[in-house]
Amino acid sequence: MTQSANPLETKMNASDLFIKALENEGVERIYGVPGEENLDFLEAMRKSSIKLILTRHEQGAAFMAATYGRLTGKPGVCLATLGPGATNLVTGAAYAQLGGFPLVMITGQKPIKHSKQGLFQIVDVVSMMKPITKYAKQIVNVDMIPSMVREAFRLATEERPGAALLELPEDVAAETVDHKTTHVFNISRSRYPHADREILDAAAAMIKEAKHPLLMIGAGANRARIWQALHNFVDQTGIPFANTQMGKGCIWGRQQQYLGTAALSDGDYIHCAIDRADLIINVGHDVVEKPPFFMREGGAKVIHVNFKSAQVDNVYFPQLEVVGDTATSIQRIANRVGMTETHDFSYFMKVRSHVMQHVSEGSEDTSFPMKPQRFVADIRKVMPADGIIALDNGVYKVWFARNYFAQLANTVLLDNALATMGAGLPSAMEAARLYTDRRVMAICGDGGFMMNSQEMETAVRLNLNLVVLILNDNAFGMIRWKQYAMGYEDFGLKFNNPDFVMYANSYGATGHRVEDAESFIPLVNQCYEQGGVHLIELPVDYSENNKVLIDELKARVCII
Repeated sequence: MTQSANPLETKMNASDLFIKALENEGVERIYGVPGEENLDFLEAMRKSSIKLILTRHEQGAAFMAATYGRLTGKPGVCLATLGPGATNLVTGAAYAQLGGFPLVMITGQKPIKHSKQGLFQIVDVVSMMKPITKYAKQIVNVDMIPSMVREAFRLATEERPGAALLELPEDVAAETVDHKTTHVFNISRSRYPHADREILDAAAAMIKEAKHPLLMIGAGANRARIWQALHNFVDQTGIPFANTQMGKGCIWGRQQQYLGTAALSDGDYIHCAIDRADLIINVGHDVVEKPPFFMREGGAKVIHVNFKSAQVDNVYFPQLEVVGDTATSIQRIANRVGMTETHDFSYFMKVRSHVMQHVSEGSEDTSFPMKPQRFVADIRKVMPADGIIALDNGVYKVWFARNYFAQLANTVLLDNALATMGAGLPSAMEAARLYTDRRVMAICGDGGFMMNSQEMETAVRLNLNLVVLILNDNAFGMIRWKQYAMGYEDFGLKFNNPDFVMYANSYGATGHRVEDAESFIPLVNQCYEQGGVHLIELPVDYSENNKVLIDELKARVCII
């Protein structure tokens, strides 16, 4: 009698099935720090086409994966073990969820079925993650892995994008399953419905009837990749526009209709334009950002253009909602409106003139340590149109949001939602990994950089071409500025730093220290020409924050 085939040949490990489902989703890389509860999953990954990008902290892995999602529109995937590994993903989960970046997290857990360890789980990770994700589930049935992976990716991707979590317990990961009875799910095709003609006609009529319409571009417009439609809208209608911080770059910032970035200092020039507008076409509005304007009874009318209906509150209650595929909506409205002779943009152009003048002041200042006006202007000079700056969180973010004109979408990676420190370096690393032919710069305060500075080793190991700029003021500058503005004593926010040049060199990067303002641009260009990972320490002077961003604005804006 012939011996039958080994029955195990028809079996696969649950972790293999998980990896197969991830490959089906097009996953090429997973960022993370594995633990002992992930070893079956790690072995399955070793045998697959998916590569592991090992980071030095789970937070760095989550920021890199979220940035992959931000730049590609496809979920980035990160991995951590149970307990402290999983809790280290919390900030990254919130970063992706609030920012609208598609992210799928995978965490391990103690055995849950046949081991007493399951009674002593370190942390209930699923419950912890539910408030800051769109989907958080523990896998208990191996046969459900393909459908749960598909659902996690679907929810992470669809508007509004965000974070999803799948927890894979150690004993479930090791279970076997008959691959003949399991299958991965096809990725379904879908399109957002279009707004109907009646709504589009109503929007066009409101725009034609308005005398001072203004286009406002929010974060949703940047992630939804509706840039061409927005360009066409401005070209066809001539309507001036402004953007929120996370809406920067959707339309090239040097266009004559561009007024600047809203939602910065109170009483800014942009608010003069907003106050004069009688209609605001609000595209890609996202409530996680600081509102670019507050509606009031009797004030400007608002047309809400987005994939989803408006979240109404006492400062946002649009009179018309154009809900559907946003790019199509914008283009069809533009086709209906065209150039309108009764529109009057003269005041908006006056505001624009004041904005441009204010932004240019101080851009040639030779004092040292360098002032924000100078280093922002210099960075704009050395970065090509497709160059990417990834900002950490600090007072410099306000200066870049105001003074740095983005020429292409997703070339200014800042976080105005969670506004977390520590994300700048990992975000820039992922941008540099994705776009090897473009200049990428991480711009970090000394405080934010040190929160994830260990990822310098990862950047060097990945052979990235990256410039890391450290703005050194030996303090938590943003908080210190607010402390001063509120009239409090200077207390509790100063610290000492390592020798950043030696620190960078110790990781195998190349460290530099700027000694005067004139040497900054040549040094940056030299770093990009040499390639590799470079860290530049730049001493900065924030003494003019109040003068320029508060006092001067109060004195000048009233003139307009």
